Amino acid sequence: MKELKGLQDSVEQIEKLYADYEDLSLLIEMSEGEADEETLAGIGEELEQFQDTFEELRISTLLTGPYDRDNAIVTLHAGAGGTESCDWANMLYRMYTRWAEKKGYSVEVLDYLEGDVAGIKGVTFEVNGENAYGYLRSEKGVHRLVRISPFNAAGKRQTSFASCDVIPDIEEDIDIEINDDDLKIDTYRSSGAGGQHINKTSSAVRITHLPTGIVVQCQNERSQHMNKDKAMQMLKSKLYLMKQQEQAEKMSDIRGEVKDINFGSQIRSYVMQPYTLVKDHRTNEEISNVGSVMDGNIDPFINAYLSMNADAQKGRK
Repeated sequence: MKELKGLQDSVEQIEKLYADYEDLSLLIEMSEGEADEETLAGIGEELEQFQDTFEELRISTLLTGPYDRDNAIVTLHAGAGGTESCDWANMLYRMYTRWAEKKGYSVEVLDYLEGDVAGIKGVTFEVNGENAYGYLRSEKGVHRLVRISPFNAAGKRQTSFASCDVIPDIEEDIDIEINDDDLKIDTYRSSGAGGQHINKTSSAVRITHLPTGIVVQCQNERSQHMNKDKAMQMLKSKLYLMKQQEQAEKMSDIRGEVKDINFGSQIRSYVMQPYTLVKDHRTNEEISNVGSVMDGNIDPFINAYLSMNADAQKGRK
C-alpha cells in the first residue's frame, strides 16, 4: 500500500507539472511584445518555481534503491573537539530537523545524550516520510565546522567534527540470525528533555553486537521491552546492510565508508570564519549562505550527490 500511494503521488505530481507547463507556456505566448516589467517579473517567478518543482521531481526518480522509500534512522556523534563538537552535533541535529519539517516529514527521537557543558554527545532520531532514507543516505559521513569558538575566551578559530550515520528503517521482518551469546545488553536511565520515564526508571536499552562492535541504543519508548525491540530492529537493519555490502563488494553503496571523526575524513565542511562557505568534498557543491544551510537548506547537496551516483551507475553499465 505504501508503494502504491507513492506511485499515485508521483502521477499526481507529473500531471500537475504538465498542467503548470501548459499554463506557463500560454502566459508567455500571450505576453510576447506587450508585457510590462511587472508582468515579466511575475512570469519569471512562476518559471523559477516551475524549474524548482521539475528538478525536485527529477531527483526523486533517482531514488531507485531497495530501501530508498523507507524511513531513515539517523545517528549523530560529537567527535574531536570536546564541548565545541558537542555544540556542533546539536547544530547538525537542528539542521536535519529543520530540513525534515520543510519536507513535511516527522521526527522521533530514539536516543539522546547531552553534552557535559553544552550541546549533545550523541542523538539517534527517526525521520518518517516517503523517501526519507533515499535522501538522507547522502548525509552519512563526517561533517567539519570552522568558526570562532563561543566557548573560547580568546576568540580563536576552532575546528570541530561530528559524524552522521544513516540506516533505513526496514519494516519487513529481516531474516538475520543473531546468537544471544553475541549480544551485550545494558539498561540505563533515560536522559534528555521530556518523557515521564526520564531519570526515573532504567528503561533505556543499549545493545552491543560483540562480533562486529555495532552499538545501538533506544530510550524513547514507554517500556524497557519496547526499547529493546526497537534497538533489536535497528541492529538487524545494520547487520543486514553489512551483509548486503559484502555480497555486493561495494562498501559505499548503502552504508558508506567507515571513517574516523577527525581531520582528513570529512565529507562536507562548514566554514563560518574567516569567510562563509559550505562545501561538499564529494561533489564540489558549494553554498556561501551558511545560515541558510543550517536552517535546513541541504537539498542542493543531496541532489548533487544523487546525480553523481546516478552518473556513476550509468558509467558502470
